[in-house]
Amino acid sequence: MTTIENPVRTEAEWLATARDVAAKLAVDAVERDRANQTPHREVRLLKDSGLVTLLGPPEHGGGGQSWETAYRVTREVARADGSIGQLLGYHYLWAWAARLVATDEQIAAVEELYTTNKLFFGGAVNPRDSDLTITDEGDEIVYNGHKSFSTGSKVSDLTVLEGVLSGTEDHIFAIVPSEQDGIVFRDDWDNIGQRLTESGGVSITGVRVPWASAAGYVGKVFRPLTYNTLNVPAIQLVFTNFYLGIAQGALETALAYTRERTRPWPYGGDDKASAAEEWYILDAYGDLQAKLWAVEALTDKAGAAISAVLHAPREDLTPAVRGEIAVLIAAAKQRAIDVGLEVSTKIFELTGARASASQYGFDRFWRNLRTHSLHDPVAYKRREVGAYALLNEVPEPTWYT
Repeated sequence: MTTIENPVRTEAEWLATARDVAAKLAVDAVERDRANQTPHREVRLLKDSGLVTLLGPPEHGGGGQSWETAYRVTREVARADGSIGQLLGYHYLWAWAARLVATDEQIAAVEELYTTNKLFFGGAVNPRDSDLTITDEGDEIVYNGHKSFSTGSKVSDLTVLEGVLSGTEDHIFAIVPSEQDGIVFRDDWDNIGQRLTESGGVSITGVRVPWASAAGYVGKVFRPLTYNTLNVPAIQLVFTNFYLGIAQGALETALAYTRERTRPWPYGGDDKASAAEEWYILDAYGDLQAKLWAVEALTDKAGAAISAVLHAPREDLTPAVRGEIAVLIAAAKQRAIDVGLEVSTKIFELTGARASASQYGFDRFWRNLRTHSLHDPVAYKRREVGAYALLNEVPEPTWYT
């Protein structure tokens, strides 16, 4: 076992680090979005800052922080660059994948490996695709197939694979090195938003994994816990936090532009010396800020709730508690999407016609939110909250709930 001395950082210090990283990303965010290049430099910044090991064990050089902190760090980074915020948030979820489903021995091995070496995670786990096929070859299992999305692909060091064992309905997760002949990233991510997330397709051919590394399997048998199903609400709250971060970044950017550049309207009969005195601008910014504060409060409440159970003994989680947390996250997610889309559209009315120039890149906030918020229909999140409010029903765990 490798032990690394690492200065202990408080939550406040980690958040300060995230803000420092965000400030660096903000400098050329517009240009990098337009260039749409693989974000090797950006991921190196996340590694060098230590943010990739925030959840890792302190004895291996990790931060030993809670998920509450991880969510807030994700949000801070997304204020400057939604793509990099998404990459970091997904990394945190996949770095926790072993804790979600693996054995104690597997957890210890994975966490030492990624924390000691500051490795970055990607994942080929898209449940809407036909699952990867897994064949049992004695002491090994072999993955073959395709996935349409593999976020983090070419910037990842490790990839989480998921597939179904041939002849069964058993799903098996495994963590494998990203750089190997059997994994070919298609480099076909060319969407209007979240352009730097490396979320293109992947082909998996003959990727071999020892049965001993099949997450949570002992003697080729998996023993399920309710805790295993936290992967979906945990990543849904990752989504919520980088949606909120994108919206906060949009508002902050627009406020700065209005202070510095927006001109008052001279034909309304109530002439003002500056745009910052215009009543309709003050009214609209006040409305948007209040809505974002409300989303932040709900999101933080959800973060505290799921963090408490993610860090508790796995056997303690009940389906009822899990369901109530999922409903809270569904509520936060729908609010983050609706308010975020409103903010990223309304800012053009408040900044003025000249702010639509491509050099300012204000459109990236809407493009980023609109693109990823289509991940799964938000109407189903509203229905989950409605069923809880009206019928006292909690959602059954699925790949999207």
